[in-house]
Amino acid sequence: MTHVDELVAYPFKSLDGVAVERAELGPRGALRGDRSYALVKAGVDPHDASVGGGGGYVNGKSECRIHQLSASYELVDDPGDATPTAVTLERPESEQTGAPADRRRFALPEEGAALADWVGEFLGYEVDVVREPKGGFPDDREATGPTVVGHGTLVEVASWFDGVADATELRRRLRPNVVLSADEPFFEDRLFADRDSRVRFSLGEATLFGVNPCQRCVVPSRHPDTGAEHPEFRETFLRKRRETMPDWSGGDWFDHDFRLMVNTVVPESSWGTVVETGDLLELGDRVPASDTQ
Repeated sequence: MTHVDELVAYPFKSLDGVAVERAELGPRGALRGDRSYALVKAGVDPHDASVGGGGGYVNGKSECRIHQLSASYELVDDPGDATPTAVTLERPESEQTGAPADRRRFALPEEGAALADWVGEFLGYEVDVVREPKGGFPDDREATGPTVVGHGTLVEVASWFDGVADATELRRRLRPNVVLSADEPFFEDRLFADRDSRVRFSLGEATLFGVNPCQRCVVPSRHPDTGAEHPEFRETFLRKRRETMPDWSGGDWFDHDFRLMVNTVVPESSWGTVVETGDLLELGDRVPASDTQ
């Protein structure tokens, strides 16, 4: 039976994730603490900024050097909460600015300004650290629940590319919250329907609705540690995704084939519930998109 194989939270948007054993679904349905911090260009309001490249966020879409920052976290003393109390960042020497290689620990939120200065020195322009404890800074502001992919999908898609080491590297490129144990490639495509419908499913005690296959950006084409772009990644992905599209997938969401992983929404009745590794997936019915509360 299909179950939750991995849970991954990203306490700092666009930086490394952290594996957790359990996660509470917080306000708006995100894993509590997920993307609760972010970097933006100095003076940008993150709630007004676009998450796309050039939209104000200092993220993988707009700044390939962000991949070169490695992060590890100290989390609050709550096994269901991935909110960081400190982050240790490591940077290489910057070819652009001459900033030296360095490793530094920053307490959060107290040393947010110092962290911003340190990252800005590496990048060569001023940045701010911003915080949103209620729901974080999701890429999809409509489908704010956990993103979901299957293990078999990671194995299959990693095999399309020379230079992508394995399923773990592909998971780091795609940055899902939930990895299901399913070995069947693209199993997660069963969790969405058409644009007028959503698919109800549960993970343990939590109810979620699958909305759509995630539209990908430039980030998966880049090495998660160096930012180096894989040649012809998008072209290869488009061709192979179409060639391997299962019977249960496709449909009107695929205006293009650069889509992988499932975006979800969580009804308010499931805010505060907990998802744990090992929780079974139970697939439910298809419901109208307006009937997901």
